[in-house]
Amino acid sequence: MESVGWISAIIIGGLAGWLAGKLMEARYGIFLNIVLGIVGSVVATAILAQFHVQLAGGRLGYFVTGFLGACLLIFLARLVRR
Repeated sequence: MESVGWISAIIIGGLAGWLAGKLMEARYGIFLNIVLGIVGSVVATAILAQFHVQLAGGRLGYFVTGFLGACLLIFLARLVRR
């Protein structure tokens, strides 16, 4: 997957985390949304790589994997909290 710059990663990760938080009705702050988006992108990329699935590179691919990964992390956090 084509890499994006640090500033782009923070902005795109923040947007992906914020959108995932809205979709999953999570009550997290903006900082945690950014972290969820960035870490979620790394997690989702690793999981998809295990299944030999590659999404489009660049900003769109980073956004999609960040969104999917953030949703997964929110879901797992809810499971742990119960």
